[in-house]
Amino acid sequence: MNREEKNKKQRERRLLNGNKTTKKYEKTKMGFLVRCYRNMKSRINGVQKAKFHLYEGKQLMDKLEFYNYSLSNDTFHFLFDVWERSEYDRKLTPSLDRVDSSKGYSLDNIEWVTHSENSRRGAVSRHSN
Repeated sequence: MNREEKNKKQRERRLLNGNKTTKKYEKTKMGFLVRCYRNMKSRINGVQKAKFHLYEGKQLMDKLEFYNYSLSNDTFHFLFDVWERSEYDRKLTPSLDRVDSSKGYSLDNIEWVTHSENSRRGAVSRHSN
C-alpha cells in the first residue's frame, strides 16, 4: 500500500470515529506540541492563507528545538496542567506568543501564555499602531 492509499484509509477511519484518537492524542503534552508546531509551520509556509502576510519570510525554529524548549519550560507545564484541570477551557489553552510580531518563531522571541492573554496582546498591539 502506497502513502496515498494509506492516507486515504486513515482519513476514512478518522471520519468514521469522529477523529477520536487524534483528539485524545492532542490533549497530551507531546500531541499538543506536535499540533502547535504544525500550525506555526502552516502560518510561515502560507498554508493558512488568510494571515500569511503576517508571517511571510519569518523565521521558524527547528522542530526538535521547539519541542525541547517547550518540554523544559516550567510555564508551558504549568499552563498545560491548568488547562487540563479546567477540562480544556479554550481561554486557558497554552498559546505561543511572538513577543515581537515583526520577528518569527525563535527562542529569543517566544513565550508561553494563555490563549486569552495572547488574544489580548494582539488586540492591544493592533490598536496601538
